[in-house]
Amino acid sequence: MQRTKFTEEKLGQAEKTELDAHLENLLSKAECTKLWTEKIMKQTEVLLQPNPNARIEEFVYEKLDRKAPSRMNNPELLGQYMIDAGNEFGPGTAYGNALIKCGETQKRIGAADRELIQTSAINFLTPLRNFIEGDYKTITKERKLLQNKRLDLDAAKTRLKKAKVAEARAAIWAEEVTKSEQEVRITQSEFDRQAEITRLLLEGISSTHAHHLRCLNDFVEAQMTYYAQCYQYMLDLQKQLGSFPSTFLSNNNQSSTTPVQSVSTPPVLASASASLPSVSNSIVASGLSELRSSSGSRKARVLYDYDAANSSELSLLADEVITVYSIPGMDSDWLMGERGNQKGKVPITYLELLN
Repeated sequence: MQRTKFTEEKLGQAEKTELDAHLENLLSKAECTKLWTEKIMKQTEVLLQPNPNARIEEFVYEKLDRKAPSRMNNPELLGQYMIDAGNEFGPGTAYGNALIKCGETQKRIGAADRELIQTSAINFLTPLRNFIEGDYKTITKERKLLQNKRLDLDAAKTRLKKAKVAEARAAIWAEEVTKSEQEVRITQSEFDRQAEITRLLLEGISSTHAHHLRCLNDFVEAQMTYYAQCYQYMLDLQKQLGSFPSTFLSNNNQSSTTPVQSVSTPPVLASASASLPSVSNSIVASGLSELRSSSGSRKARVLYDYDAANSSELSLLADEVITVYSIPGMDSDWLMGERGNQKGKVPITYLELLN
C-alpha cells in the first residue's frame, strides 16, 4: 500500500507534503555523520589491526560473546625470534647479545601495541560503533515511520481533493467530504507528532558530535602514550647497544652509511655515530681518495652479502676478494667491481680495501 502511494507521488498523481527546511537539514547532518563515522571506524580498525583475517576472527568471537585466543602480535613474534637467535649464537657474543637486547625491546613494543589497541577499542571504537548500531538505527526507524505518515497524509489530501471535485458535480453527498476532511485532520496530526519525534532524535546528533570529540581526544592521548613509550624503548636500546666493545662497533661502523643517500639520519642516531671510533674510517677514506685520484685498481674484501638491484650492479658474497676501481663521474658511494668476466657497480660500504 505504501509502495503504491509512493509510486503515485513519483508519477505526479498525488501531492507530496514537503518537510520543513530545518528537519531536512537535520536529516542531511545525520546521514553525513553516519557515513563518516563508518569510514573512520573501519579505517581505525585497519590501523590497529592490519591483518584482515585477524579482524574477521575478532569480529566472530565478539558476536559469539567469547574471548578471542591470545596470540603474539608481530613485534612480539619478531622479538621472540631475535631472542631465540641470540641464544643460539651465544649471549656472550656481540651479535647474540645485541639480538637478545633488540628482541626484548621488540616484545616491550608489542606489549605497548596491545595496550594501544585495547584502549582505543574501549574509548574510541566502541562509542562510534554504538552510534552506528544504536542511535542511528533508531533514527532510521523513526524516519521510516515519518515517511509512512507522510504518505498517509498525502493520500488523505488526494481523496479530499477528489471528494470536493465530485461534490461540485453533485456526484456525492456532503457527508463524504466531511469524512475526508476529518481523515486529513487525523493524518496531519499523526504526521506532525511523528515529525516532532524524529526532529528530537536528530537534534541529538550535536550531542553525538560532542561525545565523539571527547573520544577522539582519548584516542590521540592513547597514540601519544604509545609512541612515547616506543621512543623511550628504542632510546634505551640504543644506549645499550652503544655500550658494546669498541672493536665490534668499529667493524660495523663501516656500514653506518648506506648507498641510499636520501634517508636522513635521526639526531639520536647521529649523536651516537659521532661517538664511535673514527680511526678505521680515516684509513678507508684515505684509501678511497687515493684510488679515485689514480687510474689504477685495488683489491678489496667483501664485508657483507649484497644483491644487485639492477644489471648495472654486481652481486657480492661476504669474504670474497674482488678488484675495484673508480671511473670519472661515478657517485662517491660506489666503485666499479670486477670478478673474472663479471663487472658492475658495488657500494663502498660493503668493502674493505686491501693493501
